[in-house]
Amino acid sequence: MTDTPQTIAEPEDDEISLLDLLQVIVDNLRLLVFGSLGVGVLALIVSSLIPPTYTAKTQFLPPQQQQSSASALLQSLGAMGGLAGAATGLKNPADQFVGFLKSASIQDGLVERFKLQERYDKKFKVDTRKELENNTKIAAGKDGIISVEFDDRDPQFAADVANGYVQELRKLMGRLALTEAQLRRTFFEGKLQETKDALAQADQELRATGINASSLKSSPVAAVEVVARVKAGIVAQEVKIGAMRGYMTESSPEVKQAMVELSALRAQLTSAEKAEPQEAGQSNYVERYRNFKYQETLFELFAKQYELARVDEGREGSVVQVVDVAQPPEKKSKPKKALIALLATVGTGFLLLIFVFVRNAIRNASQTTETQSKLAQINASLRKALGKQ
Repeated sequence: MTDTPQTIAEPEDDEISLLDLLQVIVDNLRLLVFGSLGVGVLALIVSSLIPPTYTAKTQFLPPQQQQSSASALLQSLGAMGGLAGAATGLKNPADQFVGFLKSASIQDGLVERFKLQERYDKKFKVDTRKELENNTKIAAGKDGIISVEFDDRDPQFAADVANGYVQELRKLMGRLALTEAQLRRTFFEGKLQETKDALAQADQELRATGINASSLKSSPVAAVEVVARVKAGIVAQEVKIGAMRGYMTESSPEVKQAMVELSALRAQLTSAEKAEPQEAGQSNYVERYRNFKYQETLFELFAKQYELARVDEGREGSVVQVVDVAQPPEKKSKPKKALIALLATVGTGFLLLIFVFVRNAIRNASQTTETQSKLAQINASLRKALGKQ
């Protein structure tokens, strides 16, 4: 008999608590409704006083990398073209260009071009860069297209800065070798110039001997050319292996095969040197002619690789292709007055609801003797802490 009233009393207490909460809401309904609406209207008025911000947007396609003559490059006289593969292994080129757009080089170019330090009223350039970054949004889509959005109170200025990002990127790309073909072209251009100078020097030394092949009883031309070409092949193979070691392990099949080929070339060089004529009076001419043919062979190899790299560079489309040029926006993007007013209304209503519940709980608790005693102790401790007796 004693258990039954207890089980019935618990749901009654819960029901009374819910009714009490509802009663608290009803008692403070005017505060909750008019307080929230008042703050919402105030937020709407304040947001109307904020100067409007306009967002200009441009979209462009970064240079696309292609695998065209690069395959032939790997098969023609060693993998000097593997240098490009070692130096460029970009998983997502768009992410790289996003990094370039956020670089200090492009930001400084925009700061100087549009006089942003004076516009933002900043004393230091680093603060101007930060302000520029806060007003800019750069993102790369899954389709590879990069978008640049810039916020400003002047629609025309916002469009100019957004387009300025693309223009500054083009300037930066003019100073950097970004794509695989550009890297190969830059590398072989330098090697070609070095070999050209060495070939000219070897030609002068050969002419200085005063001997030509027809004046010799036994012409060493054929044997010397073999030695020179084998030596050039060894240099190309060593360059290939050095490049491969940058992105492969020693145990990889490609490196092992390249080492076997290098050993075969060295063995061929040894045999060719033994077959080289060693008659008296010819050694000086032979040595210089061999050096001349060696430099000539290297020059031909590097010239071939340089031309292939130039063809690939032209096919890669190293120019930034603009999809959408930024135009002065017709509508403002900020502030969003309706959203601000709605958030202010909902947020204020939630805070006021918490306030009325807490206030009601304190009132109910202060009616008991125990709670009054505790509140008195807290009051006394607070006054003591503040130095008030």
